[in-house]
Amino acid sequence: MKRSVFISIIVVVAVISLLAGMYANRLFDDPESNAAAQTAQNKPAKTGQSTDTPEIRPDFGLQDLDDELRHVSEWDGDVLIVNFWATWCPPCRREIPAFIDLQEEYRDQGLTIVGIAIDTKQDTVDFVDPLGINYPILIGEKEGIALSKDYGNRLGVLPYTIIVDRDGKITETHRNELTFEEAEAMIKPLL
Repeated sequence: MKRSVFISIIVVVAVISLLAGMYANRLFDDPESNAAAQTAQNKPAKTGQSTDTPEIRPDFGLQDLDDELRHVSEWDGDVLIVNFWATWCPPCRREIPAFIDLQEEYRDQGLTIVGIAIDTKQDTVDFVDPLGINYPILIGEKEGIALSKDYGNRLGVLPYTIIVDRDGKITETHRNELTFEEAEAMIKPLL
């Protein structure tokens, strides 16, 4: 009896150790050490960004809240903040007022914020309507996470924000919540 309990404990510990190791490997995987990741299209745009971040922003098309297909190229020539978020994500919800204020303050200087909701249209509409969001919201649903990974979000973390200059170059990426002051410091030199 004692032997079977001992073996069971060892198996459980081994499985937990294996899962923890796999998680840590995924979390701390360094793509810069992988020579295959060092391609011309996949260079870091700025020191500190992973090599998963493309230098030039990828184009995409998603439906907005009015079911109109919108392409990111529509905002070429603007300084662009692309924010991947979800209604069920507390840090995402907390940063929305900062984006509303940024859009209001810097719209006339050529700033456009685009929110990409990793949600269904109905969940997004129900959440967005009372907030008075003054920037385009696109519906990413399931493909939104894959799109965020195309923009360098290899872990699929939300919120995830990128800053794009007027020439379409990704200048900054940010995982987790952004404050008004942090985002303002990123965009001001580009305006």
